Amino acid sequence: MANKLVIVESPAKAKTIGKFLGRGYKVEASQGHVRDLPKSQIGVDVEHDFEPKYITIRGRGEILGKIRKEARSASKIYLATDPDREGEAISWHLANVLGIDEDSACRIEFHEVTSKAVKAAVKNPRKIDMDLVNAQQARRVLDRLVGYKISPILWQKVKKGLSAGRVQSVATKIICDREAEIEAFIPEEYWTLSTAFEIGDAVVNARFTGWGEEKEELKSRADADAVIEKCKRAKFAVGAIKKAERRRLPAPPFTTSNLQQEASRKLGFSTQKTMQIAQQLYEGVDLAGEGSQGLVTYIRTDSTRIADEAVEAVRALILEGYGEDYLPEKPNVYKTRKSAQDAHEAIRPTVVERRPEKIKSSLSRDQYRLYKLIYDRFVSSQMTPALYDTLGVDIDADNGARFHFNGQKLRFAGFTTVYVESVDDPQEEAENASLPELKEGMAAKAGEMNAEQHFTQPPPRYTEASLVRTLEEKGIGRPSTYSPTISTITGRRGYIAKENKRLIPTELGKIVNDMMCKNFPDIVDVAFTATRVRLLRPV
Repeated sequence: MANKLVIVESPAKAKTIGKFLGRGYKVEASQGHVRDLPKSQIGVDVEHDFEPKYITIRGRGEILGKIRKEARSASKIYLATDPDREGEAISWHLANVLGIDEDSACRIEFHEVTSKAVKAAVKNPRKIDMDLVNAQQARRVLDRLVGYKISPILWQKVKKGLSAGRVQSVATKIICDREAEIEAFIPEEYWTLSTAFEIGDAVVNARFTGWGEEKEELKSRADADAVIEKCKRAKFAVGAIKKAERRRLPAPPFTTSNLQQEASRKLGFSTQKTMQIAQQLYEGVDLAGEGSQGLVTYIRTDSTRIADEAVEAVRALILEGYGEDYLPEKPNVYKTRKSAQDAHEAIRPTVVERRPEKIKSSLSRDQYRLYKLIYDRFVSSQMTPALYDTLGVDIDADNGARFHFNGQKLRFAGFTTVYVESVDDPQEEAENASLPELKEGMAAKAGEMNAEQHFTQPPPRYTEASLVRTLEEKGIGRPSTYSPTISTITGRRGYIAKENKRLIPTELGKIVNDMMCKNFPDIVDVAFTATRVRLLRPV
């Protein structure tokens, strides 16, 4: 009996899936797109409904020849490219090349490379989704029109080899705009005044806030000295006391952009490196005693949704490994952004029992670190909140001066036992080993007053992580474009440089951005770009 042919995108995935399906199946890899618009010309017939002209990509002829040969003898052909807009388009191109009816049940999709998911997909083929295909084609045509119409102008006016792209031009503008803000920023001086107060057996560090309920900002050394002088002979006592409980909720499981941001902050990975390693974890890694296994679900997603069976599995793991106090009464559910397509689950381990430490020996150092990040984030997302006891204390002088102390103490670790989300610019929070037991009216003895000079700071330059977050918030690009966009503007084009992980426009980047803003304002307009591209999404 002839084999059934399954066509995927990557050789690594082909190897993994081939082991799952076994005899009776042949799995080949297209290695991505096999057809595209020609590089030597615009490839879009503007006069006839923007009809695209496709040709076989250089270097793909041999791959296509091998696929055609297997297809001729196959009893059935399944197109199993990635489950997204780009993957749907690749399947459509393959169907055209191989003469497969796009309305036939030839398309299969799975969101994790596991034996169960792959075998279930083969049993439930569908026709190619032309809404997704047309959405991809519309984006591709739009990108081509922008790039091929504007780039030659940059070659003439600036230098050869430059390019303008729909997303890269906006990303460059965002970074240039931030740099302009920094250059135009005028720092303002301000001072803080603090002291240590002895209250009974306790010592607390409190900061001057003003006079009673009226806040006062100290603009100069003279302002600070005036307060110090007024407080030299003042008597202090404990004023209002506020005790409370603070709940810190776990972060949701990763979307693509969240993963890129957190891998940048925690691991120091570039967005490109993050996606390369994540792709390896998704497609399959050889595990000792198990063979090639897909370790994480599909890595291009904007959803925080999790499959019910995965939620059940992780809740069982939490109960067994951490106890009832760490397991919420009901599963945690996270809201997905309104603009999200929600086509796929959040990124999670395919098998939650496959702990990072158990498979560490089968992974490279970077694979292990990224897998552990994904794993820990997923497990923590279904745990109980962390609980803190907080204390706010006013310390009032008899002349009306008010100092304030804030403190907090971790009472129950909850999800932080497993994972704590990072931030780009962390603010230190006082977490005291113990919070003093104070009562209103207790006498407070002030120590030496400490005045410190500060200056307001300009907005920080973007990191890769904060740029990805900004692009996502503004609806520019999509999860799969963030990494290549950043690689393009920082690498091949040289519009943006990196300095201590911060993104800084080069002189070339400023020149190109200035020219784009003056001559093609619609192309680099953030709202225009986001709105027009949203219109291309399939209904």
